[in-house]
Amino acid sequence: MKPASQRVVRLFPRMRVLCGEEVALGPGKADLLALVAQTGSIRAAADRMGMSYMRAWSLIKTMNACFREPLVVTSRGGKQRGGAIVTPTGTKALHLYRELESASEKACATTWGRLRKLMQD
Repeated sequence: MKPASQRVVRLFPRMRVLCGEEVALGPGKADLLALVAQTGSIRAAADRMGMSYMRAWSLIKTMNACFREPLVVTSRGGKQRGGAIVTPTGTKALHLYRELESASEKACATTWGRLRKLMQD
């Protein structure tokens, strides 16, 4: 454990949107979605997150199954190389999820401030 003087105390709320028992969207899935949008590739997004392609593909399949329209669509490889795109629904879902995160932090600010005062710096 780091000495108290080297630790940074912060609040890190984690939102999860459930669809039945499945996590439709949470911090990791949101990051994956953003990286697929940035890279145009599930494999590249998975590599950046340090996860296997199969794990990333499984998370995307879960997300797609939980929404009315897919969040990510793929095209097969070959000479032209395949890829993945985040759909307009995926872009909107990611934007709204980030809004939830921001609203959560704002809603917790007063209570967090009081709790923070009880902690070591």
